[in-house]
Amino acid sequence: MADGASSSAASGGGGPGSGSGGESVVIDYGRRRTNCGYCRSTGPTSISHGLWANSLKADDYQALLDRGWRRSGCFLYKPEMERTCCPSYTIRLKASDFFCSKEQGRVLRKFERFLDGELDPPVGSPQSKTSPTKRSLTEPMNSPTSKISKTSANEFQAAKYPSLFEDEFIRCLSSKINEAVDMCFQGGTFGSDVQLPKAAVKTVKPQLKKKVGGPSQEKKVGEPVQDLLYTCNISFQIVAAIRRALPREKDANHSEVLADISPNSIAEKLAMTMECHGDIADLAVKSCNGHLNFYSVTNQTAQNKTSIVVSAHAPDKPSSSKQSSMNKNNVRHPPKRRMLEIKMKRSHFDPEEFSLYQRYQTQVHKDKIVSEGSYRRFLVDTPIVFVPPRSGDNTVPPCGFGSFHQQYRIDGKLVAVGVVDILPKCLSSKYLFWDPDFAFISLGKYTALKEIDWVKTTQERCPSLQYYYLGYYIHSCNKMRYKAAYRPSELLCPVRYEWIHYDIAKRLLDKNLYSVLSDFAQIQDEMPKPQISHLDDELSKDDHCESPIDDDDDDFPYDDSDMMVDEEMIRSESKTDATEDCSSINDIENVMMDLNGSRIKYKELERVFGPIKRRHLNELEKQIGKYVKVVGKELSDRMVYFLN
Repeated sequence: MADGASSSAASGGGGPGSGSGGESVVIDYGRRRTNCGYCRSTGPTSISHGLWANSLKADDYQALLDRGWRRSGCFLYKPEMERTCCPSYTIRLKASDFFCSKEQGRVLRKFERFLDGELDPPVGSPQSKTSPTKRSLTEPMNSPTSKISKTSANEFQAAKYPSLFEDEFIRCLSSKINEAVDMCFQGGTFGSDVQLPKAAVKTVKPQLKKKVGGPSQEKKVGEPVQDLLYTCNISFQIVAAIRRALPREKDANHSEVLADISPNSIAEKLAMTMECHGDIADLAVKSCNGHLNFYSVTNQTAQNKTSIVVSAHAPDKPSSSKQSSMNKNNVRHPPKRRMLEIKMKRSHFDPEEFSLYQRYQTQVHKDKIVSEGSYRRFLVDTPIVFVPPRSGDNTVPPCGFGSFHQQYRIDGKLVAVGVVDILPKCLSSKYLFWDPDFAFISLGKYTALKEIDWVKTTQERCPSLQYYYLGYYIHSCNKMRYKAAYRPSELLCPVRYEWIHYDIAKRLLDKNLYSVLSDFAQIQDEMPKPQISHLDDELSKDDHCESPIDDDDDDFPYDDSDMMVDEEMIRSESKTDATEDCSSINDIENVMMDLNGSRIKYKELERVFGPIKRRHLNELEKQIGKYVKVVGKELSDRMVYFLN
């Protein structure tokens, strides 16, 4: 059992950790009314059923999930769908059927580039990374693009491995050319109507290298042959833009200007500018027949240059061993790959995790105070009885059943923690918190994809574990719609507890926020046939989290931060509603209750304790009847109800 679990145990009950089977003990049923964090209601319009759980068997909590329940620590809650302001539907995904969208694919590739050392944390604000596609010749010299930024060896290391990083490298190289164009043509020489085109860098195919490279490919004495990799014809485009912009009437000034403008002269000017200011590692830039060409710089070239510098400035010729050492220092190596480590740990209090949680809540969600007690109650305490793995048993996954914290470490540094429940049919995502310094690699989206992958992999060892539960889906909250981007997902009908494909459910929810989703068969003649297709990538804009609407970060965790509640608040809302219909006496007669340490079914109450006043029985029947109605008769018959 996790450290910090609920300490209130029913007398005589087998609490958490009392064996692989254990039992389910729930404490008192009630209602909860609060202000809604999703629609910014000004009153207590969010209404839910509530239970405190002492202990829960994994399969019993699975059954509760499939009836629309969730947990926050040891508190179980279920939205009262007909009455609450923002109806919340349980959403799940069959992992083996999942297909990755373009946006999700980009997240995976970006993360891999980061691990490969080709993507570093951004410096400064995100706006500093943007660059326009066109530049006016009259743009002021203090423009952000008026200087060519130095390029690190890591950024251009892809020049040695073009087949691995082709697209990223070409985009970066095009940006460098645009900066060089800005430097060369500032000042409004040709008027404000001339707009400079955007550079387009292309890879040179082997059969075209001689034609494009021209004499620059020829070997010179004492130098190795350089390999032509990329070319750009922006010089021709600049000339065309200038000729279109200048007046057709020819005068002496225009003739003089045009005489100095040619693709060759512009290419030479750009090449010189890039060589002087660009510092492009591993590439040599040259002009040839109006083209701007980029050649690889071999290791041998670097060694030759080192040898020349040393002999020119050193009074004595260095020894061969010293020369070899210096040459080695000048050889560029691929950046060291970062190491990602993912570990599944039993839920317990970890100071390192709590420190990360504090940073996340204060910087991302703007919480002013984050206490250890609230953290324990929300993310550490769990009523789910741990079931250890058993050798040769394919009904339990290798990690067992229970509540876990999935740690993500990069080069040993803790960067994210996913709080999850592993159950007989699913991995249920509860919450994620991550290091704000790593927001640029979309940890929320990435960890969701890794959790789906974990289910796929684990299903081979535990065939029953097939689903990924994403918590609640609220159709009226735009920040929750990203969950539907994990395809193909299903929503739980709040009445018949059947799973309905999202594309069908969406058409009902577009008309009414609360809908009996399984009624779609009765109205399918009125509805167009759903097209099962990819949603727009914008559905993946936010990360997996059920977070109040006033949180404006782009990479959310995924469950109900507004459910971090205190026990006293629950008890104050636990009075029953006498006007609501309850279950019949036949439904509650087999409910097992704990009364002062004695386990007894409701139907045997008077036999054990003697006659009980009718008004007391009526109150008890109403309370237990509501509990049975929201939990279900089958589940209520096998759980122990601790009467508080």
